[in-house]
Amino acid sequence: MNFKERVVLFVASGCCAGYIPFAPGTMGSIAALPLPFFLSGINLYYTVPLILIFIIFSVVIADHAEKIIKKKDPGLIVIDEIAGIIITFAGIPLNVWTVIAGFLIFRLFDIFKPFPIRLIEKKIPGGAGIVLDDVAAGILSNIVLRIGMFIVLQYSTR
Repeated sequence: MNFKERVVLFVASGCCAGYIPFAPGTMGSIAALPLPFFLSGINLYYTVPLILIFIIFSVVIADHAEKIIKKKDPGLIVIDEIAGIIITFAGIPLNVWTVIAGFLIFRLFDIFKPFPIRLIEKKIPGGAGIVLDDVAAGILSNIVLRIGMFIVLQYSTR
């Protein structure tokens, strides 16, 4: 394996979080948690383009990594979970409760893949398929987290 391939796998594995033998997707999601805190300090008008750039970057990296490994959507590729976690927390006020809730919601969507997530995973090949199902899980997680926060705020002010 040459240097470029090693770099691709290092990045695709979330700085080697994907190499952890148990629950690599969960480990990649945990490794991603500092990123939403970093992005929370940036205006949302800049955050959205940064997230879009990261998604495109993730698709390219995941596609290259899949070709290097020669296996469809291998577990060690966790850059997709990183993208999903970033999307889950985009524009969300971060505290212990929102981070725990968002993390759990995202993991549930990522593991169980309700419609349309499973369809995306099955129909779209390569790096795009690897990443876009987690993007969809992140979008749904963000929506569910926002609904949950709204409900909690409604009941806590009564």
